[in-house]
Amino acid sequence: MTALDPRPRTTTPLRFPAGFRWGTATAAYQIEGAAAEHGRTPSIWDTFSRVPGKVRNGDTGDIAADHYHRVSEDIALMRRLGVTDYRFSVSWPRVQPTGRGPAVRQGLDFYRRLTDELREAGIRPVATLYHWDLPQELEDAGGWPERETARRFGEYAALMAEALGDRVATWTTLNEPWCAAFLGYGSGVHAPGRTSALASLRAAHHFNLAHGLATRALRAALPAGSEVSLTLNLHAVRPHTQAPEDLDAARRIDAVGNRVFLDPVFHGTLPEDLVRDTAPVTDWSFVRDGDLRTASAPIDSLGINYYSPTVVAAGSSPAPSPWAGAERHVRFLPAPGPRTAMDWPVDANGLHELLVRLRDDLPGVPLVITENGAAYDDYADPEGQVKDPERVAYLRAHLAAVHRAIEDGADVRGYFLWSLLDNFEWAYGYSKRFGIVHVDFATQRRTFKDSAHWYAGVIARGGLEA
Repeated sequence: MTALDPRPRTTTPLRFPAGFRWGTATAAYQIEGAAAEHGRTPSIWDTFSRVPGKVRNGDTGDIAADHYHRVSEDIALMRRLGVTDYRFSVSWPRVQPTGRGPAVRQGLDFYRRLTDELREAGIRPVATLYHWDLPQELEDAGGWPERETARRFGEYAALMAEALGDRVATWTTLNEPWCAAFLGYGSGVHAPGRTSALASLRAAHHFNLAHGLATRALRAALPAGSEVSLTLNLHAVRPHTQAPEDLDAARRIDAVGNRVFLDPVFHGTLPEDLVRDTAPVTDWSFVRDGDLRTASAPIDSLGINYYSPTVVAAGSSPAPSPWAGAERHVRFLPAPGPRTAMDWPVDANGLHELLVRLRDDLPGVPLVITENGAAYDDYADPEGQVKDPERVAYLRAHLAAVHRAIEDGADVRGYFLWSLLDNFEWAYGYSKRFGIVHVDFATQRRTFKDSAHWYAGVIARGGLEA
């Protein structure tokens, strides 16, 4: 058994349950472009990408994959793949440029067109309200460390539910609030680029509050049967050894990496050990009466984004660190095995570990893999083909891990491959390619990679070949 393939090959095909959702996913700032069209104003990523040295090669999302102008073409690609669902995000500054007040009609019309064409193609729209593109005006007013941003997010959710509630069946409030809080406000490697442990913890709490406020707003406006979800990039944390100090390092990272969101959302509590660990940073007095009750508004499913495991030992991490309260006690070690172009270890067992943990910790909560994929150094050969056998192996191993988790009792309802298109990969700019569709950014030509053809076959069969 290897990290790349978590189960021995058998002669039996791996079939997924009837009704399993097969999808792909994208994010607005990474693909849409049209950054200043039809009333859209700058987001924190527009601003951050223009700070010298923050994004590789000075790349921005101004054009990206030009999805704003190529919606029909991209939906045709999805139709060729045979996906049942498409997970996209709404650009907050495109529909509500200042983060307050009425919506911009042309911004809403773009998402109406997108969802209408998806439905006409037989593809179920899955909308994410926030994938990191906070309107810059709200950041100027304090951003996510301020509770007013959570209130604004609840109002934005109500606005979107009213506009698209008859078109979208599943709504995800937030995508990976850990990255937005701790990379954006803690280590500063993501927008808005702040480096404050206190700001990152305040932001994490206000993300939880925003999720609860948005969930209430969606429930009040959506038709019966609509689903509300949340997507977390939970960490599959492994201690380097079973020594007490390494086990404590894993506990610390689990607290600030996982339970900082899981406990408020599903239990209405703060992790007591997290509060102790972060006592030198804050007394958590920004958590007000009723906040945790709001954060724990019931949801219909939990989205899981997974790429690689996290191996830790006792030690210390360089500053500035995203691990508020843990950086002086934890060091990170490379996991063994092959690596992607992001230098991330390939280990599908970590996905199985997460799903089995959630089976036990959150009984009765349906799970969906909302992101899983890999970046490799893809290119179109002289014949116009894009061969990416490493990505196919990565996807096969992780789908096998999902199947194994289902056999072990995890209630996994779907899998969304990240990503449909090569895109703007945040601080890496256009240097990393996650798509199963190759994008020539000079011409915007789209080409199916071998992995796209492979995934289409998986969907058609409802599972993996022997």
